[in-house]
Amino acid sequence: MSKRDLLLEIGLEEMPARFINDSIRQLSDKVEAWLSSNKIMFQNIQVFSTPRRLALFISNLAERQEDIHEEAKGPAKKIALTDTGEWSKAAAGFSRGQGMKVDDIYFKEINGVEYAHVKKFIEGKNTAELLPELKNIIMGLSFPKNMRWADEELRYIRPIKWIVAMFGKDIIPFSITGVSTGKQTKGHRFLGGELEISAPSNYEEEMLGQYVVADSEKRKRAIVSQLGEIEKENSWVIPVDEELLDEVNNLVEYPTALFGKFEDEFLNIPEEVLITSMKEHQRYFPVKSKEGDLLPYFVTVRNGDQLHIEKVARGNEKVLRARLADAAFFYKEDQKLRIETALNKLKTVVYHEEIGTVSDKAARVRKLANLVSDRLALTADAKQAADRAAEISKFDLVTQMVYEFPELQGIMGEKYALQKGESPSVAKAINEHYMPRNAEDGTAESDAGAVLAIAEKMDTIVSFFAIGVIPSGSQDPYALRRQATGIVQTLINKQWDLPLETLIGLSLNLTQEAGIIKNTSEDVYQQLLQFFGLRIKHLLQERGIRYDIIDAVIGSGLRNVPGLLEKADVLQKKKDEQGFKESMEALSRILNIASKNEARGDIRPELFENEQEKALYSRYLDCAKKEEAGLPAEEFYELLVSLSPEINDYFDHTMVMADDQAVRENRLNQMAGLADLVIKLAKVNDINVK
Repeated sequence: MSKRDLLLEIGLEEMPARFINDSIRQLSDKVEAWLSSNKIMFQNIQVFSTPRRLALFISNLAERQEDIHEEAKGPAKKIALTDTGEWSKAAAGFSRGQGMKVDDIYFKEINGVEYAHVKKFIEGKNTAELLPELKNIIMGLSFPKNMRWADEELRYIRPIKWIVAMFGKDIIPFSITGVSTGKQTKGHRFLGGELEISAPSNYEEEMLGQYVVADSEKRKRAIVSQLGEIEKENSWVIPVDEELLDEVNNLVEYPTALFGKFEDEFLNIPEEVLITSMKEHQRYFPVKSKEGDLLPYFVTVRNGDQLHIEKVARGNEKVLRARLADAAFFYKEDQKLRIETALNKLKTVVYHEEIGTVSDKAARVRKLANLVSDRLALTADAKQAADRAAEISKFDLVTQMVYEFPELQGIMGEKYALQKGESPSVAKAINEHYMPRNAEDGTAESDAGAVLAIAEKMDTIVSFFAIGVIPSGSQDPYALRRQATGIVQTLINKQWDLPLETLIGLSLNLTQEAGIIKNTSEDVYQQLLQFFGLRIKHLLQERGIRYDIIDAVIGSGLRNVPGLLEKADVLQKKKDEQGFKESMEALSRILNIASKNEARGDIRPELFENEQEKALYSRYLDCAKKEEAGLPAEEFYELLVSLSPEINDYFDHTMVMADDQAVRENRLNQMAGLADLVIKLAKVNDINVK
């Protein structure tokens, strides 16, 4: 079968850098899925993207669809034929639906029953006839933010300026918003010009001639290489933040790295402020010495060549100097602010109109932090640090520095707290209570910081659930999922036995006292349990735990989170061992029977009627005592598994639902006591052992 290459390029006004990677991935996936569904063979798809274009090169695309030979199954013979041996309406409908005639039907036996079948042949169409459907794929791309332009109805990431669509040297005909396909593209906005692509396979080379490095990975490697050269020439260290590198890469089409300088006096400003000014506002890479000290230099990447590079450097220096001068002024002015004054200002700063002010929130967080500290039995120093940090944790929100650089909240709080005489442990906790700030960030190290981080995040989650703001689908405007994950990670890293049910209940009580709950507290409580259960489920899935084991562990309750993960790991490890099935079945019998006992009471040994009841009860008491003393997850698993012989022997000789009511209730109470012990491992009857 003959083949041709295909080139598709969507030319646009400059797109936001943060949307480009997802957009080209989406385009590639949709085109690949379309080719697959239409049975059009191809060798490879190569993607290209810059701020002004999304492009695909598809090599060796077949000229025709594959012919389809398939067998279609219809009704059973007894339905396809009437009593007189004529074709039934069902047979006629089946053959007609397959584009065939009843004469084409034959019968084939499947599992002892004969069914009507027909063999179909569908001749493949020419690929060129189908390719105009690419228009629908282009128009069907979705973006986080869209816009309309002129009088067009289409909402898109940016206005479409040109479309290259070539199958070999032929143009694939279609148009979008008045822009018709062709072979004409545009090079670099300032260094290049218009260009007619000679052939799809020449696209990358011909674009380079117009100062466009179309392959984003090659562009990124070029940037990294240039940064390395500057590093080597000046004996510097240029820390490469991957997120910043990715953004810079998607801001340029022809990268040229250069460096500039700023005044030494700005080094008196905290390093975090300087780096934030460079990275977040100017997309500059900071420069450090080999000893790790920040130097008064920066590196940036120009969208162009080396021409007049010195002027470009001076222009960037001028812009950064103004930024840093502002930062220096803010930093100086903030020194005048007293913590008490800042806290008073927070009383007028609305956190959320239905939840209250930032000051109200801080007060709830402080109460919750103290309750958590008490339950964790922290040292007196840690409790005191957590309490004071909670009291002043938000004071930096009204500083000029944080107003200008919101991403420095907590970081500046720590620095300003130290300057104003707070203890290092309090200052550190102020910073740590925002941790983890993102997926790459760690959790709080200090006990005070960890307690405050948990209290802060839990109050945020519970408050929004209380007013009915609950994440749904992709909608999570207040990042509640991320904050829930942060709580779970903190508990795990600290190895704290702090049940999530308890933590949710404490926070919900404080929220209810504040009068900001819309629904009944029980409904909100159940919603929160489900919400945190899903976070833990996601975490266990990432650890490779089997789905039924996840359900079993979570089904036992959100108690000790670190212990919960350990138990999941143990069950995952043991599931393929000999005897696992039998042990789980024995323990499951306990849970299943115990579920029939609505009212439970004390176990009365004097009502035991056989030795098996006595033996199981003795083992139960021994296991309960050992569990209460504390056991690692694997030892607890082995302890419960060791009960299997006594459990099986018990059921072989004992009828739980005895006629005598007192005996029956006593046996159900014994099952309930054992079930309470088993459920501390997992809801084992949810584990699939078939």
